[in-house]
Amino acid sequence: MEYITEMLKGVLEGCVLEIISRGETYGYEITQQLRKLGFTDVVEGTVYTITMRLEKNNLVDIEKKPSTMGPPRKFYTLNAAGQEHLEVFWRKWEFVSSKINELKLK
Repeated sequence: MEYITEMLKGVLEGCVLEIISRGETYGYEITQQLRKLGFTDVVEGTVYTITMRLEKNNLVDIEKKPSTMGPPRKFYTLNAAGQEHLEVFWRKWEFVSSKINELKLK
């Protein structure tokens, strides 16, 4: 889908949090899951920036594990603060999407 980059900026962090909430994962795997969902323009650098922000804001727990291909990987899991942040994200998303749909149908 073209020209959705600007729209994604506000919601991609919530999408990454949701992916992390489903189980321990790492940056490349998150990027692949987003692409499978259809966000084909999302690049690893974007996901890296988001995971760094999540880390800085103490929303995820991190464990470094050896990788067979290069340096150790950071594996992310959602902590209690991250879970709370994700719940707030979904409440905001429900509000915004319902109002946009309401506007569209009027």
